[in-house]
Amino acid sequence: MTTDCSPHQLEFQGLTRRMVVASFDGGTLSSDGGVLLLGEVDRRLGLLGQFAACFTDHRNPGLVEHSVPELVRQRVFGLALSYEDLNDHDELRTDPLLAAVVGKADPTGSDRRQEQDRGKPLAGKSTLNRLEWGAVKQDRYRKITVDDEAVDRFFVDVFLSAHEQAPAEIVLDLDATDDPLHGEQEGRFFHGYYGGYCYLPLYIFCGSHLLCARLRRSDIDASSGSVAEVERIVAQIRERWPEVRIILRGDSGFAREELMGWCEQRAVDFVFGLARNGRLQRALGGELAQAQALYEKSGKAARVFKDFVYRTRKSWSRQRRVIGKAEHLAMGANPRYLVTSLDSQQWASQALYEELYCARGEMENRIKEQQLCLFADRTSTHFLASNQVRLWFSSVAYILLNELRRLGLKGTELARARCDTIRLKLLKVGAQVRVTVRKVWVHLSSSYPYAALFTQIVGQLRAGPPVTV
Repeated sequence: MTTDCSPHQLEFQGLTRRMVVASFDGGTLSSDGGVLLLGEVDRRLGLLGQFAACFTDHRNPGLVEHSVPELVRQRVFGLALSYEDLNDHDELRTDPLLAAVVGKADPTGSDRRQEQDRGKPLAGKSTLNRLEWGAVKQDRYRKITVDDEAVDRFFVDVFLSAHEQAPAEIVLDLDATDDPLHGEQEGRFFHGYYGGYCYLPLYIFCGSHLLCARLRRSDIDASSGSVAEVERIVAQIRERWPEVRIILRGDSGFAREELMGWCEQRAVDFVFGLARNGRLQRALGGELAQAQALYEKSGKAARVFKDFVYRTRKSWSRQRRVIGKAEHLAMGANPRYLVTSLDSQQWASQALYEELYCARGEMENRIKEQQLCLFADRTSTHFLASNQVRLWFSSVAYILLNELRRLGLKGTELARARCDTIRLKLLKVGAQVRVTVRKVWVHLSSSYPYAALFTQIVGQLRAGPPVTV
């Protein structure tokens, strides 16, 4: 059956005898009503204002229509709402709800200077582009610069402010991952392990808190630059928490003399994976045979642990405690090794491996969350510096959603939900928007299935005192 569709009305055949008729005359509607929650998180914590303070605006104040804090909020909220490209903002710039949450005095855009901009309260792609490219160079068009050191301090400050009192112990997770590249970006190299051209960013997390996201070329060792990053982070943490015990955790790519030696000199503990070799295999030979015998007897995976002292022939400066896991599976032997500074009286070998080291897998989930849900891999500008700014914006969007999860979703069914699930269920909410002289009225969908949860989240976000980062 064919139907005649006018430009103003679309007809669809329903499953019943009723025809379904659609038209674009619903008024000012938004599919992002949940941006109100993001605004509430930012209001309580002041996150985006503090991040915006890392930028310096050299523009003529008399000609500025979009302040740096407004540009930062627009970009970060856009990423959180799944608008990954700057091009998306040429359509988003007319959204009065996003404009109200960003902080525009007139969310209708009727007060814009130029006629062509009237009705568009938000910045377009070109203005936002200058925010990213100002990190590379300044010219007559790019007059907003960013202080890299201030951004680094900002991430750690957010983590510290999330704690009412100093914890006795924290674990800092380090990991490197691939950021695939599909153009001729600066610093692009082919990485044999990942089988493609990529960057090799370094991430440092403490639980779900992001402390560092450093974009790097891929023609380096996974641990390259980690000592400098850890040194500044540990120093900033100990300024606030001088007595806290710090443990570094990472895979075998971080079991390097430089990093382990630094930890031993600074009273920082570590537990790193250790790549297998012939000497380690021979040291674990008896346990591997024992694990195989246990497997053959029970038909189930068997593990036997060995605690011993080990030193490489050339690269290590001293002997260190190594834990070997002799595991036998259906596919055969599966030995694994750790090197650690932790004492055997505090951590028995099996508990250290299974309870402490294996918990680092949660950090890998957080990296995937940022790359898959918040577009951390959208590093498609030419310069490494501007791509670093993009990674920072993605990182701040992750922090914003993580704080929503930590403060607003605590004790709810979405307390452990991933960012894309939070976005789908809480941010993508249909809303009608009306702007009057004194208020912006947001009429959320009456059939929204999470209305009660939405209300509960707002209450929880407002329950605690404002936190200054």
